[in-house]
Amino acid sequence: MIVCTHHWWSSYIAGVKGLHEKNVSTRITWENHSHTSTKTNSLTFRLQKHALNESEAYQYFVLRAQKIALSYGYEIINWEETFNNFGDKLSRKTVVHNWLGGGVAERVVAAGLRCIVSNQDKWYLHYLDTTWPEFYMNEPLTNITNPKQQELVIGGEVCMWGEQIDGSDIEQTIWPRAAAAAERLWSPYDNLAKDPRQITGRLAHFRCLLNQRGVAAAPLAGPGRVAPQDPGSCYMQ
Repeated sequence: MIVCTHHWWSSYIAGVKGLHEKNVSTRITWENHSHTSTKTNSLTFRLQKHALNESEAYQYFVLRAQKIALSYGYEIINWEETFNNFGDKLSRKTVVHNWLGGGVAERVVAAGLRCIVSNQDKWYLHYLDTTWPEFYMNEPLTNITNPKQQELVIGGEVCMWGEQIDGSDIEQTIWPRAAAAAERLWSPYDNLAKDPRQITGRLAHFRCLLNQRGVAAAPLAGPGRVAPQDPGSCYMQ
């Protein structure tokens, strides 16, 4: 099963290579559902044959998949679980995508690897209780003071997953909170407001502009995806 999976993976990567302008193999692994390997006879047999436990099999798959992707000239991005479990085994070309929480990015760059920050408690849009000031104040370079290591934080990502949205509510779930994170990411650190209330008027103006252009951006007041609390101008909501 492990061998067949990698034959399929190699063929898949070769097949899609010409479909993308940029050679980025994004997130070549998902969660490690280890319980499946003990409930499938063929997988259990394969693990026993290769003298692998579940964690070792997961590591084997990830590292093999990395080599395949690199052989086709792709960049590789892995979710942080791979770094947390066997970071010293990853290719030095790996970009680690931090999503579980704080403290990971500083360990990733200290190890000399690149990192994308999107810690779920601050930059996951379906966390509706996370307000726009929290999106704005989430600093990707927290506790990273070495300039060379700061350069290894190549960006951030605000994530919109599909389990709790559809066409009726996706726009007001994304906006305007994603814009607050965007300003954090594209602004020089010294130009950022120390108090998010300083940008409330400007973000309200942007939200109104989105509404005028037909984008159903939610009010700034309150959590994500809420209706206006009172009648009035969009600048005051």
